[in-house]
Amino acid sequence: MNRTLKGHILTPQGFVDGSVAFDAAGRVLGVSGTPVDENAVRESTQAIVLPGFIDLHVHGGGGRDIMEGADAALHVAQCHAAHGTTALLATTLTAPLADLEAAFGGVRACAAERRPRAARVLGVHLEGPYINPGKLGAQPDFTRPVSLPEIKQLNAIAPIRLITLAPEVAGNMNDIRALSEAGYLVQMGHTLGTYEDGVEALAQGARGFTHLFNAMTGLHHRAPGIAGAALAHAKYAEIIPDLLHVHPGALRVALRAIPCLYCVTDSTSATGMPDGEYRLGRQAVTKCLGGVRLADGTLAGSTLTMDLALRNLAGELGLGLAEASARVSTHAADYLGVADRGRLSPGAWGDVVVLDRDLNLKDVYLEGVPIELAHAD
Repeated sequence: MNRTLKGHILTPQGFVDGSVAFDAAGRVLGVSGTPVDENAVRESTQAIVLPGFIDLHVHGGGGRDIMEGADAALHVAQCHAAHGTTALLATTLTAPLADLEAAFGGVRACAAERRPRAARVLGVHLEGPYINPGKLGAQPDFTRPVSLPEIKQLNAIAPIRLITLAPEVAGNMNDIRALSEAGYLVQMGHTLGTYEDGVEALAQGARGFTHLFNAMTGLHHRAPGIAGAALAHAKYAEIIPDLLHVHPGALRVALRAIPCLYCVTDSTSATGMPDGEYRLGRQAVTKCLGGVRLADGTLAGSTLTMDLALRNLAGELGLGLAEASARVSTHAADYLGVADRGRLSPGAWGDVVVLDRDLNLKDVYLEGVPIELAHAD
């Protein structure tokens, strides 16, 4: 049975006042309507229909952590779907191989098929263990140099789509090209590398930067660092727009400098939960005052959801709605090489968020199927 949604619909060419139709398989049949100015969209009482959000950095949510394995990934994907995320990457932590194998085993079932009320899990973001022990952030200290056999072993359990590494760690730079040629997206993070390290890593095939500004060498006018390499040379980088991890002024710098800067949540098991104690891998973290921290006060991921990320972009940061949508959806899809998500065009999956004029969620469609937002954690 085909399904049709009406309202102000964001297409790759801009907003139209009309309708989008899905076929029985959950793909977009077509979008029809009359072009409408974006300012009129925000002033109207009609529903706003955008591509579903895509989050490439998700550690947890709803009280569950990806590193738990078992059915944790399913619960995390359901938590984030209730906030408009229609596709995501389950993100692991720096850990012993046995812990990573357990986490990957839990991701495998979600990555293999669509699950009820759950965002589609597109694979794994392997955040470490190939990072610098001097820039752990909230990562446990199980760092090691890149191991191609280990990556191959994990990828056989569940597909790895992104790998975060520190290019300055001995041996890592030499493996970037091999990883890139094998089909993995390599990005820099948890790094004490120099600007020159960042430029060389990009030349070797690295494509992105992990939670820009956080857990990397910062920008100084005589030592631009990895952040400077990103601002000067990157097409893609992820950033956490919770207004806690990165000052709004630094966010504006990145938005001007990096054409396809895209947003991630870096969310933890504390997302959607009350203040209290939670887990981030093997570590205890505390949610309070809108953030998540280790006992020493270090930020340890976030409680951000992508619907709030959109509101922060269009509110505090003043982005137009079409640009804000691209930065929580389309750019991430393009970076990942996923042509049938992150846009409402014929043949794309019917991943949709329906919003009111204040950008609050009204409905979410996962591959053409509506979910009950009452299930939100």
